[in-house]
Amino acid sequence: MADDLEGISVFLAVAEARNFRVAGERLGVTRSAVSQALQRLEDRLGAPLVQRTTRSVSLTEAGEVFLAAVRPSMHQVRDAMQAVRDMQARPSGLLRISVSSIAERFLSGTLLAGFLQACPDIKLDITITDDEFDIVEAGFDAGVRLGEVIEQDMIAIPVSSPQRQCAAASPGYIERHGSPRHPRDLQNHACIGWRPRPDTAPYRWEFTENDRDFDVAVDPVVTTNDMGMMIRMACAGAGITFGMVETFEPYIERGELVPLLEKFCPPFPGFYLYYPRRQRQPVKLRALVDYVRQSDRR
Repeated sequence: MADDLEGISVFLAVAEARNFRVAGERLGVTRSAVSQALQRLEDRLGAPLVQRTTRSVSLTEAGEVFLAAVRPSMHQVRDAMQAVRDMQARPSGLLRISVSSIAERFLSGTLLAGFLQACPDIKLDITITDDEFDIVEAGFDAGVRLGEVIEQDMIAIPVSSPQRQCAAASPGYIERHGSPRHPRDLQNHACIGWRPRPDTAPYRWEFTENDRDFDVAVDPVVTTNDMGMMIRMACAGAGITFGMVETFEPYIERGELVPLLEKFCPPFPGFYLYYPRRQRQPVKLRALVDYVRQSDRR
C-alpha cells in the first residue's frame, strides 16, 4: 500500500511537470528514482501511463484517465494529513486584518490583547479603513465590518452587540441653537459630517420613521474622514455630528455630548469578523475565530 501511494505521488509530480528532472526536484529525489517509481506503478497497473521521448514527457490515454481519477483523491489525502498536523500545531505567524474605524469593541484593545496573550506566537497587522474592497484580493486573512456590507459568500461571526446610530451635539450648541425635532430640521443646523475619501460625497445620515428608512443629505460645515475629529468638533460646540452610540457613550456619560433624534434611530445588526470560506482554514485564523467565539460566551 505504501508503494502504491508513493508511486501515485511520483506520477502526479511527473504529470504536472511533464519532466522527470523537475518532478524529482519537487519531490526531493533523483531523476532515476522518479523513473523507477513510475515504472513500478506502471508494472502494477499493467499499462503505460506516460510516453517518454528524449525531449518530452506526455501522458498516454491510460495516464489521462488515471490522472483524472487520482488527483482529487490525493488532494483530499493531503488536506486530511495537513488537518491532523494543524491540530497539533501551535498557532503562529502574521495575521492581517482589515477593520472598520468605528468597530469600537474590536478596536478597544481588550479583545485583541487577550488573544495575543493566548496565542503568543501570532503577530497582528491591523489596517483601519472604511473602504469596501475584496479582502482576499488585498491579501488580508479577515476583516471586521458591519454585517450589512459583508459579501454573502463570506463566513461571518458577531464581534459586537446590535448597534445604533444617533446625532449628538454639545450642551453649549443646543443652548445656542436648540435641538432638531425631526431629521429634516438638520438642514437648519451646522453639521459635522464624514466621508471616507476626498473624492466621495459626505455620508448621508440614515434614519427610520414608521418602519420606513430614509436618509438626509446634510450640508456639513466640517467634513472629515476621522471620527475623533468629528467628536472633538462637536464637543467644542461647532455643530451636530452623527455616528455610533457606542462611540459617543463616554462623552454622553461625561455630559460633553447630548444624544439627539434617538426615536428615529432604531438598532441594527452590529459588527462581524468575516473571512472567506475554505475547506481548511489557516491555524492562525482559526485560533482568532475560536477566541472571538469564546469571548462572546463569557
